[in-house]
Amino acid sequence: MKISIVAGGPELLIPDLKPYDLASDHIWIGVDRGTLFLLRSGFFPQHAYGDFDSVSDDEKRIIMNSSIKVNQYQSEKDATDMEIALEWALKQNPEQILIFGATGGRLDHELMNIQLLYRTLSVRADVRILDTRNEISLHLPGCYNIEQDHRYSYISFLAKSEKVTGITLEGFKYPLEQADLQAGSSLCVSNELVNKSGTYSFDSGIILMVKSRD
Repeated sequence: MKISIVAGGPELLIPDLKPYDLASDHIWIGVDRGTLFLLRSGFFPQHAYGDFDSVSDDEKRIIMNSSIKVNQYQSEKDATDMEIALEWALKQNPEQILIFGATGGRLDHELMNIQLLYRTLSVRADVRILDTRNEISLHLPGCYNIEQDHRYSYISFLAKSEKVTGITLEGFKYPLEQADLQAGSSLCVSNELVNKSGTYSFDSGIILMVKSRD
């Protein structure tokens, strides 16, 4: 099962969703205004989450009159709409969760959405945040293969724990072998693959990988 969550971030930063709608068991979820974006883009989400304070009364009626299972909440609550939607998605044990419309706009929301990736570390699902210029994912220690992707020229690794140890990069323009990365260090920013594929590995800590383009 594949689940895609679309939030109400700036629509200009949401990529074309059609290439991602390939699996027959694909579930779309709208978060607040992201629900309206999906409907206007020709997608019909099975579920919607939010307080819907970012849509007008007329737009809210469009959502409520659709066949979507709407989960509406009060604005005053202890979790964001995105967190609630992500928690539901994780309970479905999907193979992959893609999150759109979660970057740009309010910086506090963007940073919180990235931090929500910590909630996904205990599951096997491939979870990524995507916009028109970036793909963001969080990783535990291990060895990973990475393929060259024409959409993203640069690959950066940021320490999301106090320290990441034993980083080894193979197939990259700037290789590393058993290096350590401290939180706040820019050592692994703006690297590039020089081969069609490469590997990255590390022994301890948590890494945020950002694939991006100018």
